[in-house]
Amino acid sequence: MRKLRLLIGVLTLLVAARSPAAAEGFLSAVEDLPLAPGLTEMADSALSFDTPAGRIVEGAARGPVEAAAILKFYGATLPQLGWTREDDTRFRRETEILRLEPTAEGRMLVVRFTISPE
Repeated sequence: MRKLRLLIGVLTLLVAARSPAAAEGFLSAVEDLPLAPGLTEMADSALSFDTPAGRIVEGAARGPVEAAAILKFYGATLPQLGWTREDDTRFRRETEILRLEPTAEGRMLVVRFTISPE
């Protein structure tokens, strides 16, 4: 069932990618974590490794966008990829937790993504 939801979510994102308001790619360290419109991955921000408890992944992206728009995008998109929303910045999928940390830096918004085991 999880694989079917993941497939449907990925197909939905691929179809949506043809529209101008669609995500501009995916975070390089996570194959199924899209970048919200207006965000660009920050060079050398990706980190990924496996531990006995599960994987740990970090990455960051930035852009001239509002935090509310980013949180709305991920709140609508991530459930299609099998993530369950726990609050505006925290999602769960099986035994993993995804945290979004949007921070204003001047006119840019930096979003840090962290996936870790429960």
